[in-house]
Amino acid sequence: MFSLFAAEELKVVIAPETLFTIGSYQITNSMFYGWICSVVIIVLLYRARTRITLAGTKGFSQLVDAGAEFIVDTVSNSLGSRKLALKYAPLFASLFFFILISNWFGLIPGVGHSVQYNHVALFRPFTADLNATLAMALFGMVVVQIIALKESGLRGYSKHYFPGKLTNPATYLIGAFEIFSEFTRLLTLGLRLFFNVAIGEVLISVFATLAGYAGPLAALPFTLLELFVGLLQAFIFVVLCASYLSLAISHQEHTEEAA
Repeated sequence: MFSLFAAEELKVVIAPETLFTIGSYQITNSMFYGWICSVVIIVLLYRARTRITLAGTKGFSQLVDAGAEFIVDTVSNSLGSRKLALKYAPLFASLFFFILISNWFGLIPGVGHSVQYNHVALFRPFTADLNATLAMALFGMVVVQIIALKESGLRGYSKHYFPGKLTNPATYLIGAFEIFSEFTRLLTLGLRLFFNVAIGEVLISVFATLAGYAGPLAALPFTLLELFVGLLQAFIFVVLCASYLSLAISHQEHTEEAA
C-alpha cells in the first residue's frame, strides 16, 4: 500500500519514457497521462457547465465558475478591454484549467515509478515533460500571434515588428530584435513551467524515499506546496500569454488615438 506513496528506492527520471508504439509513433508515459487528464478535464468542465445557473451554483461548479471569471478579469486587466477578454476567454481559460489539472494530477499517489508498465512508469506528470511544456508554450505563442493579426490586420501587425520607415535601416534592426524576443518568450514560457513542476517532483520523491514508510508524512508539506505552485504556474502562464498579446496589439490603440 505504501509503495503508492513512496518508492522503495530513489529513482528520478527527467525524460519521458516510451510505453508502447503505434506504428513508428512512440507513446510516452507523460503523453498517455496527458490524454487521461484531458478526458477528465472535459468531463469535469462539461458537468460543471450544465450546473452553472444565473441563480448561483454550489460545489465544484462554483469553483469552475469563479475560476473562469477570475481568468476573464485577469485577461481584461492585461488587454485593457473586457470585450476582448470575453471574446478570447475560452482559449485562455482552457490553457489555465489544462495546466492546473495537469499539475495537480501529477501529485496523485501512484503517479511515478510506483506503478509500472514494461519496467517504466505508467503515469508521468504531463507538465513534467519538457516536450509537453514547450509544445504548450508554442501553442500559446501561436494563438497570441493569430489573435494579434486578426485584431490589428496585416498592416498593423507588421507595424508591431517594424514600427519605423522601411527606408530606415534601424527599422529592420528593431524588427529582428522583436522577432528574436518572441522566441525567447516561447522558451521561457516552456522552461519556467517545466522546471517548477519537475523540481517539485524531485523534492517529493527524495523526501518520500528518505523517510521510508513515513514517506507520505515527510512528503506532505512539499505536496501541499506543489498544489500552490501548480496553481501559481497555471496563472503565470496565462498572464504572460495575455501580456504578450497586449504588447502585440498595443500599437493599434495608439494608432486609433492618433487618428
